[in-house]
Amino acid sequence: MSFASFSDFLAMGHHGLYVWSAYGICLVVLARELVAPILARKRYLQQEARRLRRENGK
Repeated sequence: MSFASFSDFLAMGHHGLYVWSAYGICLVVLARELVAPILARKRYLQQEARRLRRENGK
């Protein structure tokens, strides 16, 4: 598929809104899938550090 101009490329044959929103949603989901485990690990380590401080403080 070839396009006459960049605006035609963005319009994607009048399906641009669907195409680009699908790409955007996909990127958001992928970014979340990359960031979620990192945040979960950080939260787990903080909780374990608090638990160890409580246990050692007794």
